[in-house]
Amino acid sequence: MNDPTAFGTLYVVATPVGNLEDITFRAVKILKQVDLIAAEDTRHSKKLLSHYGIGTKLVSCHEHNETKKAPHLIAHLKSGLDIALISDAGTPSISDPGYKLVTAVAKEEIKVIPIPGCSAAIAGLSVSGLPTDSFLFLGFLPKKQQKQKHAIEAIKNEPPTLIFYESPKRIQNLVANLQTILGDRKACLAREITKLHEEYIRGKLSEILQKLNNKENVKGECSLFVQGRSEENTITEEELKEIILAKLSTTDLGTSGLAKLISSQTSLSKKQVYETILKLQSLKKV
Repeated sequence: MNDPTAFGTLYVVATPVGNLEDITFRAVKILKQVDLIAAEDTRHSKKLLSHYGIGTKLVSCHEHNETKKAPHLIAHLKSGLDIALISDAGTPSISDPGYKLVTAVAKEEIKVIPIPGCSAAIAGLSVSGLPTDSFLFLGFLPKKQQKQKHAIEAIKNEPPTLIFYESPKRIQNLVANLQTILGDRKACLAREITKLHEEYIRGKLSEILQKLNNKENVKGECSLFVQGRSEENTITEEELKEIILAKLSTTDLGTSGLAKLISSQTSLSKKQVYETILKLQSLKKV
């Protein structure tokens, strides 16, 4: 019968998201002391380990081999060896590999200890200028357009600050979809956190999108923070109808243009305003 007290420990170690100096003394100590380091990308991690003179043996543990590697790593732990789990940047298992391994190790009643440190979500939130008392981390949304829109629809009434991760290639599409579905909310885009070309763009989603569109190209991983639904700014269906009727009598904008205008002036999404305009127009025709 296995004796859990004789097992090794799995340390989940946070590493810098960019600047190599953003690592804790304890993290460096643990990485030097463990018998093995399971890394998302061994080539990438060698730069960090070399910088701190860490010569611990490396093995790969990424999203494509994590399930397969788990039994081998568990066997090492049961033999009394200590293992550190690291990802390319930030905290493992937070939109990074690690969840499957941690779950498998915990099931075996082997100790799993966090070595806290960097997280792009928390670092960016702290300077976003948006409420920090309550937040909802959503990570990477589905890449396919329809699935992404459904995911956004599902959280449009959530009051906490919303946190998303996205690649530079898809960030403009995400911001556009959020504006259409959530309305033109306050937001902050954090790009290249702690790196040389670190940038924070604050403003409404429409303003952030415009600045992104004006860039020749967008580089670096992006963290996006969006204000949750505010009860103070919530407009009832009847109030919306009154606003639409008033605007229809004073503007020549088409349905789409009017929906965009009202959405930018309220907490309502363009889609919701557009559908209400169509309902009112159909009633007029009856």
